[in-house]
Formats: sequence, structure tokens, C-alpha cells
Amino acid sequence: MIERLALPLTLLAVALSVVIMAQFLGGPLQSERVAGGLSVLLDPPADAREPGGGIEHLDARSGLIDYNALDARLTALMDDPAMAGLAVGIVENGEITFARGYGETIKGSGEPVTLDTVFRWASLSKGVAATMVTLLAQEGRIDLDAPVSRYAPSLHLPGGGETRATVRNLLAHRLGIARNSYDNRLEDDEDPHALRSIMGALPAACPPGSCHNYQNVAFDAASEIVERVTGVSYEAATQARLFRPLGMASASLSRRGLQESASWARSHNRQGEEIEVVEPYYRIPAAGGMNGSILDLTLWMDAQMGDAPRVVPRAVVAQTQARVVRTPRENQRNRRYLGRLTDSWYGLGWRVYDYAGHRVISHRGAVRGYRAMIMFDPSLRSGVVVLSNSDSGRPFGIPIDFFDQLYRLPDGHWIESGAPLQPGQAAAPPPAPVEPVAPMIEGRRRPGDMRGSGRAS
Repeated sequence: MIERLALPLTLLAVALSVVIMAQFLGGPLQSERVAGGLSVLLDPPADAREPGGGIEHLDARSGLIDYNALDARLTALMDDPAMAGLAVGIVENGEITFARGYGETIKGSGEPVTLDTVFRWASLSKGVAATMVTLLAQEGRIDLDAPVSRYAPSLHLPGGGETRATVRNLLAHRLGIARNSYDNRLEDDEDPHALRSIMGALPAACPPGSCHNYQNVAFDAASEIVERVTGVSYEAATQARLFRPLGMASASLSRRGLQESASWARSHNRQGEEIEVVEPYYRIPAAGGMNGSILDLTLWMDAQMGDAPRVVPRAVVAQTQARVVRTPRENQRNRRYLGRLTDSWYGLGWRVYDYAGHRVISHRGAVRGYRAMIMFDPSLRSGVVVLSNSDSGRPFGIPIDFFDQLYRLPDGHWIESGAPLQPGQAAAPPPAPVEPVAPMIEGRRRPGDMRGSGRAS
């Protein structure tokens, strides 16, 4: 009798061991279908596809991220009256492991945010422009160390500085003028080309190339450079060279492109009231004109981690993400994340931080009722993208929560406490030192590498 039961009992024990091991390594053994697409919480079969276009590879998960807990925090975030809609995408090991929409495109409308809902990206546009200019430089059509006046005749700087400031200086905000020069006049509907032509009358903040002062109107000389070199509009050039080859199906660079999208998120103020989408920052597309869905932004991040080298060569990625200039003012802006984001630099269209001993690439965007965030660790090929159609700063805590888990840091509950510090309020204490996390095993890769008024900041 015992001998007859031995084999079935052995098989049962093996099966139970497999289930327990899967639970330990991969999280719960279930997946949840949601309005925004497929929110990957557990292991469905292989590659799960949704009508909205989401592609998730669960075998790429590190096992360090508690997606159920993250989803619960994001759901709770939407109870904040200031929040309208939200979309979040996560990549681990070069593959999409989480993508979901929350809330509504218009508060109170019942129209859900999905994976295909289009938002404004605000200043995440700068990384697109820097990539496009550096791509042309890689082809020998632009010299990044040539004077910016060679390619962008509309830009004039104090004391003829346009003949000394280089294209590289432009992309790193080292033009020698006060930060955000003439943003107020752009918001008053003045033409950006005309504004660049009179910047020579501004007082010099420093010699070109010797200090960092963040720009929008001046930075958009990058779109002029692309147009003069390619002979087509900036949007046509980026569509042909970047968006279409990467499969960024809803990406655009105009207010019309946003509003003609099948699903697009309206902007909302801090009271949760819908406000008008206005034109000014669309007039400087390289600095603040990008639109796209969370899937587009996730694909864009993946390409910036080197996973689409035939579209964005790794040499271009290396140049744009290299440290160019220290930005100590950014450390003050990040005081909420004390002990996390330190040693801030600016590259070409990208911010570069030390995150508790790890190098991360990032950028924030904010423009009139929209917020956007991208942060990734290129060495681990892992990161987070966030899009929101509200004026709340709380979504900026989402990547910090993710990286705390990835780097095994103490939980700072950054999503719950993501609002800016108030006067007299103490910042969170720094975390205890931890050992760096070893590089993770690579997940599967797609076939080949062709992947299907506030100021922009």
C-alpha cells in the first residue's frame, strides 16, 4: 500500500514545491484585468497582450518589487481630490513589467485613463530634442562643439555669445543668461523666434559654457537646428527618425496632435477643475511640446537604456547621458528626497543623479495642469515613467518608491508624502547605508530592437 502511494505523494510534493517557489520569486499567482490595460501583478502565460497594446514580460521581474503594494498605493493616491488621472509604466531588465492607467481623462466624466491615453510630457521633451540633435551629430551633420550660431541664427546672446556658446552648451543649458529667460513673454503669446533674437540685450549671467541656468525659449533653438539640417519640420524629423521606428504610435508635438487623439487627458488645477490647454509651450517643441501615451513614454525610456540601438545608437545614449555640469540648485529642489537624490548634474537634455550610490538618469516635466516624470538606472535597464493630468506633485514620489524597493532601501512612503516641504517642515531622515544591489539577470528581449500656465520644467 505504502509503495503504491509513494510515487503520487512524491509528485504532489514536487508540485507544491514549484507553487511555493513561484510565489516566492514572482509574487501572487494571478493577474488582474483593468480598464487601463493589463496591470501585471502575477504570472499569466508568457507575453500578455491587451487590445490597448500593452506588452508585459513577467520573467523580467527582479523579484524585488511588490507590484500589489505599489498598485494599492497608486489606487489610494487617486483618492486625493487634486488628482484627476494618472498613468504609470515600469521596465525591469529591459522589459515592460507593469503598465496601468488610473482615474479619469476629465474628472467626474467616467472616461478612464488607459494605456493609450495621451498626456503632455512638458520638459521631458528636452531629452527627445537632445537625442535628435546628437543623432544628427553622430551622422556627421552637426558638430556639437561648433558655435550654436552656425545652426540656429535666431539665437542671440549677450556680447555676441552665440559665436562662443556651442551646440553642446545649448543642450546643457550653459548659454550664460538668467534661467527661464523670457518664459513670461512666451506665456504672453510672443513669438519664440523673435524672443531669441533679442536675448542679446539680456544681462550676461556668466560667460557661455561656465554656468548652468535652465532655459525653455533659448533651448528651443534645438528645434531650429534640426529643421535647418534636415530640411523638414522638427515634428516630421522626429516622427521619421524616432517615434515611428520605436513604435510610439500616439507621439506628437502640437496642441492639435493632443486634442485629436482618440483618448486624451485634459489638464486640471489643484482644485481638480478642468483648465484650458493653451498654445505657448507648443511653440517651443524641443523644450516642451511633446505629447504621448504611457506606452510611448515606456518605449522611449527603454530606448534610452540602450535597447533600441538601431534607432537610438548606444553612442548617442552615452553622449546625452554623460555628466556635463553640476546643478546644485537641483539638490535643493530635491530636499524632499533627502538621502536619495544627491550629486545632481545635467547632461544633454537629461538630469543625472546619485541615488544612494547608484547612477540614475531622470527628468521632470510640469506645464499647466500636467506632470510627467522619467527615472531609470541604465546599468540595471530598469525604471519608471509617470504621466498625470493634475497640478499635484505627489506623483513625483512614485519613482522614488520604486527605486527604494529596487535598491533595498527603507520604505519612505514617498507617494503618500510627495508634496513639497512646507516652511519649517523637516525633511525625511536619510536611510541607513545599504550594500549596492548586484546587476540582475536579463529578461527576454523583443525580436531585434525596433520597438513596436505653468512653465515647462
